[in-house]
Amino acid sequence: MKQLFFSLLVTAFSLSAFAQAPTPGTAIPKAVFYKENGTTFSTEQIPKGKKSLIMFFDATCDHCQKVAGYLSKNKKELSGINFYLVSQDVFRSINYFMDTYAKPLKAMKNITTLQDKDYVFIPLFQPKHYPSLYLYGADKKLVIFTGNEKDVPKVLKLAK
Repeated sequence: MKQLFFSLLVTAFSLSAFAQAPTPGTAIPKAVFYKENGTTFSTEQIPKGKKSLIMFFDATCDHCQKVAGYLSKNKKELSGINFYLVSQDVFRSINYFMDTYAKPLKAMKNITTLQDKDYVFIPLFQPKHYPSLYLYGADKKLVIFTGNEKDVPKVLKLAK
């Protein structure tokens, strides 16, 4: 009986720990993603000294499409930061998403699209749903995390 109780207790703590959102002040998790040309890109390659925004999205997600459109209309606010768009989709879908919903962002040199083909983003960054936005400060520490599209103006304001 004690073993059953202990097992349930450990399971409950494990689930509650997994369900917690990333907290401000935490460092960017170490992860490896892929560029379209097949080369790897590690989060360790994200430079310090400049804010960084990571958007986790799904190409077929209506909310992701709306956020990408909003960010495209406000691209000026994004010009001074590193911006990474990460998806588990294949690059054909990622490119369609970018061409259709975020075309103004494609031309920006500080924008990088990445594929999470090893499916490491979800366990490391713990998004709650699509899209999820993570703004990191110049010190690579989390400033804000949100999965609410209504928070995008707040994220842009903090990104300045």
